Amino acid sequence: MLRVLIVRFSSIGDVLLTTPLVRALRRRHPDAELVFVTKRAMFPLVSDNPHLTLVAALEPGEGVTHLAGRLRALAPTHGLDLHGSLRSVALRALVRARWAGYRKRKLARTLLVATKVDAYGTPTPVPERYFEAARRLDVSPDGGAPEFHLGPAARDRVASWLEERGLATAPLVALAPGAAHATKRWAVRHWIELIDRLGAQGLQPVVLGGPGDRGIAQQLPAPSAAGEFSLQETGALLARSRVVVSGDTGVMHMATGVGAPVVALFGPTVAQFGFFPYRAPHTVLQHDLACRPCSSMGSARCPHGHHRCLESIAAAAVAGAVQQLVA
Repeated sequence: MLRVLIVRFSSIGDVLLTTPLVRALRRRHPDAELVFVTKRAMFPLVSDNPHLTLVAALEPGEGVTHLAGRLRALAPTHGLDLHGSLRSVALRALVRARWAGYRKRKLARTLLVATKVDAYGTPTPVPERYFEAARRLDVSPDGGAPEFHLGPAARDRVASWLEERGLATAPLVALAPGAAHATKRWAVRHWIELIDRLGAQGLQPVVLGGPGDRGIAQQLPAPSAAGEFSLQETGALLARSRVVVSGDTGVMHMATGVGAPVVALFGPTVAQFGFFPYRAPHTVLQHDLACRPCSSMGSARCPHGHHRCLESIAAAAVAGAVQQLVA
């Protein structure tokens, strides 16, 4: 019996980008047991994935040794380390299996940020890089998008939320203004202008995000679900949306996972890093500046002080991109 551990502890986008590999493994090995290993906070992203046999969640405060004991009891035959962290390396040492990982291209990433020298060659999206870890298992990308499977409870909660606000039949455009790093955030004044333009187009903006995004959401003249929904419920709202507007964040990948078209705003990060929207309807708005990329993940402030990469993306251009995807 083929039993495969698929290890990716975080974060939202990284976990969802493993799902094309999960799907390919299930199709190639229909009788295999596929066990996804992730943090409890990420559990909802894969809990309803029909291709998985089991999701093993690392609980808050649980040590890797204890987790390894639980995984050893499953007697895995193969392990796919899709994280490459100290925790996943320790897991590889503690759980006996045929382990493999993938190249994170750290040197190429560092060179591009520090010197703007592109050593990547042909850019390979991260979902396809993950397949390097499964080279022994005879799988290849099928050309499909990531998958974020939702449970009925999440869909019902969102349907009720929309009904209460008179938005059940509205042509929704989901806006995700938040980001963990400041340089990935589009300015509030741009979001306000975009909301005005979308309203003039007959579209209904709705703001979403996590608890940390409530402050931004309160500044925007649109209904907000920021901080109100779970990951699955956020996914259900995205699935009800005609288009999603987001920066380079996990919400962008959640949207592609539920089949919602995306307008993605990219500033400090670039396509070579592998995180552009994958195999789903999308438009990426960016400007080719000599200072890009300035970071692989974003930072607290623009190192040049101007933040031109996102400041120069006009609300009119975003509204136009939304209109094209709606059409």
